[in-house]
Amino acid sequence: MNNSDCFREYPDILTIEQLMEMLHIGRNSAYSMLKDGLIKTIKVGKKYIIPKKSVIEFIETAC
Repeated sequence: MNNSDCFREYPDILTIEQLMEMLHIGRNSAYSMLKDGLIKTIKVGKKYIIPKKSVIEFIETAC
């Protein structure tokens, strides 16, 4: 089973809450990871667009 299979129930574009749930982290940690560029995102105004693919890539490079 690969990482994309683990997260198949999540949509292709994630909310911050879904990111927190996927990684089992808190809100401050999630925003910190996004601001530091650990997970690739697109920022539109104050809102982050978080591709599920970016989260999977982050997990694969962290292992």
